[in-house]
Amino acid sequence: MAVRGHGRRRTAAMAATAVAGGVVAALLMSGCADPERAADGQDGKHAAGQVRQALGPGEPTEALTTVRRAAGILARSGGARVRTSMETVSGGTRLTIHGQGIYDFARPVGQLTVMLPEDAEGAAEHRPITEVFTPGALYMKNRGAGVPTGKWVRLEAGSLADGDLLTSGATDPLAAVELLGGARGVAYAGSEQLDGEQVAHYWGTIDLGRAARTAPERDRAALAAAAKGFSSGTVAFDAYVDGEGRPHLLRYRFGVAEAGAPAGRGRVTTAAAASAVSGAPAAPMTVVSTVELFSFGPAPDVSLPAPADIYAGTVASPQK
Repeated sequence: MAVRGHGRRRTAAMAATAVAGGVVAALLMSGCADPERAADGQDGKHAAGQVRQALGPGEPTEALTTVRRAAGILARSGGARVRTSMETVSGGTRLTIHGQGIYDFARPVGQLTVMLPEDAEGAAEHRPITEVFTPGALYMKNRGAGVPTGKWVRLEAGSLADGDLLTSGATDPLAAVELLGGARGVAYAGSEQLDGEQVAHYWGTIDLGRAARTAPERDRAALAAAAKGFSSGTVAFDAYVDGEGRPHLLRYRFGVAEAGAPAGRGRVTTAAAASAVSGAPAAPMTVVSTVELFSFGPAPDVSLPAPADIYAGTVASPQK
């Protein structure tokens, strides 16, 4: 963890910890950075020109098709192991939230263990959070902030202003893949080695509205919420896809300009609430979310929390 700027260190660290604890759940974006601006410059034009001259998977139309069909191919591939990271940059402070787990893409359901970042003083005060993802819902255990030990918090993904792309400190791996259905302006960036396997690297932007429309009906509400929550309606991405069309690594870049909304029953609080704890306004944040998929094979066994273990009370703002 690299920290700069002593005056702003505590505020930025708390904002990042807020993301890790799920406090971006009710983001009300007043504006997000437009990730397509980079492609409008000379570097983007040069790269696009190189892509048009490429052969095979580098041809733009085929690149777009390859990326958009990844979710369907993955659903037929059984399960995979997952690594996630979510890097937040705010006020000169950079913090990274790590996660790892398993996912059954056919069912679909997955489970991650998410490690929260240290606080501004460098003390690790939080237990790992266990998260279970299923269509339309996110379950979080050891969420803290008023939740009894051993209980789960259940969040409706469609009710979250970011559609659970940032809420849990790890983008739902299934949602990360289904976002590719909204890919546009896709460019082929070459062939690379990733964990010993040859993969094709693509980059472009995601039209969140199109991603919601092309997703399976069970997942449309969450992605539609994200399309409304991010005012630009687009997110920049990189995708690394193997010869079978399976994504091995997905990286998204979100620009979070402003957040704020009160907490409610059974919901987590917002980044604005965390900033209020530190006595300073919410700072703009850049969030880079990465999902890695590997060890593809038979679907793993993931159990949903029992109804009796789900906490239905109010979830308080994380405090020190």
